[in-house]
Amino acid sequence: MAIPPGDPTVTETGEAVTVMDVGGTTLRVGTFDTRGGGRLSDVRRMPVDGMARHPDTPVPVLQGQVVDQIVREAERRAGAHPGTEPTSPPALAVAFAGPVTRDGTVLGAPTVWGAGGEPLPLRELLSARLSVPVLVVNDLTAAAWRYGTESPVPFCLLTISSGIGNKVFRDGDVLLDIEGYGGELGHWTCDRSPDAPLCDCGGRGHLGAIASGRGVLAAVRRAAASDPAGYARSAPARAGAADPRFLGNPEIARAVRNGDPFTTAVLRSTLVHLAAAVGGVFASIGIRQYVLMGGFALAIGERYRELLVEELVRQGCFGLTAAQVDAMVVLGEDDDDHGLIGVGRLMGRRLAAHREKVTL
Repeated sequence: MAIPPGDPTVTETGEAVTVMDVGGTTLRVGTFDTRGGGRLSDVRRMPVDGMARHPDTPVPVLQGQVVDQIVREAERRAGAHPGTEPTSPPALAVAFAGPVTRDGTVLGAPTVWGAGGEPLPLRELLSARLSVPVLVVNDLTAAAWRYGTESPVPFCLLTISSGIGNKVFRDGDVLLDIEGYGGELGHWTCDRSPDAPLCDCGGRGHLGAIASGRGVLAAVRRAAASDPAGYARSAPARAGAADPRFLGNPEIARAVRNGDPFTTAVLRSTLVHLAAAVGGVFASIGIRQYVLMGGFALAIGERYRELLVEELVRQGCFGLTAAQVDAMVVLGEDDDDHGLIGVGRLMGRRLAAHREKVTL
């Protein structure tokens, strides 16, 4: 993050910064007090101005809309009112759903604006328009900092929501290369068949297209089409979703929590690939803790964790007993604030380091 030397917004204002988490469907905005352990307040959620709202809009137009929305919400958070000149927040920290370079350039955002498009220099654009210190990092990098300040052991954060992503936190930092790559398990090609599910990025057979919330929903619909009698006996069908085209993830999550055989069997089939990915991370770098988060996984909760552990045990993690495998998979906090809290904590560290440097 580039902070202008001697910037008065860093050295003379309080410790509250504006934090945002830009996801595939939702923009979250809050205020984070960086003093002490940090406190998040005044959180608002709204639809993001991306392809979920404007599915036929060209990528460059969507990119501009998302930037405009971030600026507008940052100015609103700083206290602008209708009829007055917009003001800027003292600092802005953004967690973004896509690979982000160290200088805050978003290389791609399949869940926000779809496949393709040029890299977006988001930090540079926001800094120019708001004239404040700006931090832009990947949303899972931000979320890892929420847990990284609390966990004394290395861990892998796994999010299972509209897509799948991961980040490894070890030796006090997130493992990334200079261009922001690392932790993109959702785009690992785990099914090479010609009719494998299509990912939001345009690739085929990616883990995110198979085992994410969207992937599981699509898998349940395919299973319903191939076994209509079995689906008719399922909990979602009996609860009113007789036509699987109108089925949603909340109904699937509820059915799995309640032990519905049909939806649970479909979920198990997708977890084969997710467990293989976890096993690969463990076998390659020896990470012994996996924190599960994301709206889909946490909506199912403990049953999701149990099913993943069962598949990991079935596949085998080299050298580990079933009890050790069970202990290494845990659920994250059951809220929607991972990115906001994490990027706030990281911004607090960066601002503190900057202040220490300029006062030496």
